[in-house]
Amino acid sequence: MKDLPLNALRVFALACMHGGVRAAARELGIAHSSVSRHLAELEAWLGVPLVQKRTGTRAWAPTPQGDALGKVVLAGLREIDAATTIVREARSPFAVTISTSPSFASRWLLPRLPSLERAHPRIELSLLVNQHVEDLDASGIDVAVRMGAGPWPGSHAEVLMDDALYPVMAPELWKSARRPSRPEDLGSLRLLHDRDPQASWELWRRQFGPASLNLQRGPRFASTDLVLRAAAQGQGVALARHRMAVDDIISGQLLRPFGDRAVRIEKAYWIVRAERAPRHAVANVMAWLKEQASGP
Repeated sequence: MKDLPLNALRVFALACMHGGVRAAARELGIAHSSVSRHLAELEAWLGVPLVQKRTGTRAWAPTPQGDALGKVVLAGLREIDAATTIVREARSPFAVTISTSPSFASRWLLPRLPSLERAHPRIELSLLVNQHVEDLDASGIDVAVRMGAGPWPGSHAEVLMDDALYPVMAPELWKSARRPSRPEDLGSLRLLHDRDPQASWELWRRQFGPASLNLQRGPRFASTDLVLRAAAQGQGVALARHRMAVDDIISGQLLRPFGDRAVRIEKAYWIVRAERAPRHAVANVMAWLKEQASGP
């Protein structure tokens, strides 16, 4: 078994099924030259030709030996696919997979997971991080928490909680900058930018000004977590999401130089799941998320 060229066998089976190298390459998402290389390696390993040598526009076709091998390999792959599907569907009824963004996972969800374990000790939680609303069924995801303008087609989405945007900075920077307290003071401070368009400084300038604030200056970061870490290190002033920054404010790592001024974001976070009715364990996790969202 250890000597079987499994990748080459899979490629050859797909080429037989689709009737050619290019079609197999499209399904696998690889270059057709890679498919051809796998087929050549398989023929060399077997010592017999698997594909008929044809010229011109005549269709790709396996040799009799190749046809027999392709049918057996295809049948085996289908059995493997069926078996793995059964195993996935037979997972524990208490297993729940949550998907969300890296920043939300590390700054909001992770600190609250001990509460979930206390409330539902039998639940076996798996946490995946990514940025997109994908096919939840195909990905084996039970529930996702997403930021953005939902709902999304092909899934059931409900609002989890709102949010607010306000400037934050490190206490040391605030003191060295002579304790800024008015939006006009932003003109002399270094701005830190979150690439998330729903957390852009333009939203703050539009509501609180100043109109002359230059939004072109300052570094840009790929995640909310990174921009808040940079602010805590004294690198500048960040426009923070309240739900992500509140723990750092409570601990004193960050402060709000402009008091209660904040841009409200309605329907900021959503619970997304497949359209079918959730399992009991999934329903419990969703209820727990809503309970946590209702807190400070």
